[in-house]
Amino acid sequence: METESEVAMSESKSRPAHEIRFGSVKAVIWKNQTANGHMFNVTVARIYKDNGDWKESSGFGTDDLLVLAKALHDAFAWIHAQRAAEGTKAS
Repeated sequence: METESEVAMSESKSRPAHEIRFGSVKAVIWKNQTANGHMFNVTVARIYKDNGDWKESSGFGTDDLLVLAKALHDAFAWIHAQRAAEGTKAS
């Protein structure tokens, strides 16, 4: 049987730390624990509907590029703010 802290740790591993979304473009921020502390990674996707089912793509059209850049800018700012609040150095 898992302890409460193990359940919380398991849930935090599978859930993003933060998500930024502008229309069909999203940037998902993941917080991963490493031997040297934690680090952040960002994944991006374009959301679309195909035959009634929601899907994601890693491909972006010309009209998505500035929106993607804004999402990545906001992801950078969010990570920087988290590190500042924790008092850790940004990398």
